[in-house]
Amino acid sequence: MYEKKIPFDINCDIKITMEIISGKWKCCIINRLANGAKRPSELHREFLDATPRVINQQLKELELHGIIKKEIFKELPPHSEYSLTEAGRTLLPLIAELEKWGAGYRPALKKILGLE
Repeated sequence: MYEKKIPFDINCDIKITMEIISGKWKCCIINRLANGAKRPSELHREFLDATPRVINQQLKELELHGIIKKEIFKELPPHSEYSLTEAGRTLLPLIAELEKWGAGYRPALKKILGLE
């Protein structure tokens, strides 16, 4: 796993939150898993702009932090699924607020970027 050059400050609550949800696809992954468990291939198909390597890396980080869990099924053919843990479910209201804020800010950002 990637080793960060700047040590993580465990004493800052905002940095803890950002450590967990920062990453271009982490909030999107958590949001998709709110509706139930998904196989890795399903998540890859949902985020076509992301490379499989990036999705896999962010899944590993979310699993490491206890936000999602990976269940491996030993039946034939073997497969795995990711689902939210109880800790992961506590992030859903936060992600809903981020989504709401983004939707409200979209018109202003369109103007800033000259997309209107």
